[in-house]
Amino acid sequence: MSVNEADLATVEKQLGRKPRGVLDIAYRSPDSAPGVVKTAPRLPDGTPFPTLYYLTDPRLTAEASRLEVAQVMKWMEARLAEDLDLAADYRAAHEHFLASRNAVEDLGTDFSGGGMPDRVKCLHVLIAYALAEGPDRVRLGTEAVALAADRGGLRGTAIPQDWPTCAELGFDAHQFDENYQESAK
Repeated sequence: MSVNEADLATVEKQLGRKPRGVLDIAYRSPDSAPGVVKTAPRLPDGTPFPTLYYLTDPRLTAEASRLEVAQVMKWMEARLAEDLDLAADYRAAHEHFLASRNAVEDLGTDFSGGGMPDRVKCLHVLIAYALAEGPDRVRLGTEAVALAADRGGLRGTAIPQDWPTCAELGFDAHQFDENYQESAK
């Protein structure tokens, strides 16, 4: 993928501010809009910026916020504490994230993002990571994207049509209905 002036102008519009440290467009939505940018580990002014993938598409950021309010993170974190395979997947995703970021520039830290590897702190980061890397990289990110696709009606526009569904991933997209409806107000 690559980034050009038109992409940067679109991202600036999406964010409402000039983007900083953009290395690449890491994910484009099916309707061709930039959705995730890959950022430098250190911004042009030298400030460390450990978030390798940053969600920019307002449709996705709004849905991530609704899912956070609906307490999806608590559900994910509770599963992390009980499911050893899920915890191992999350740790592997954390280690891959660090290796990818360190390949650009090593910040000398083991902080990745989104609370990895022990907590689920930010669905924006998990959604960005999953979209940038694909549905096989980080299970919880894949699930968050599936929820955004199935609950937010974003499949085929902001999210690929063929992204795994919640049903295919083995959970009920409507288990958060009460909290989700509150978050949509």
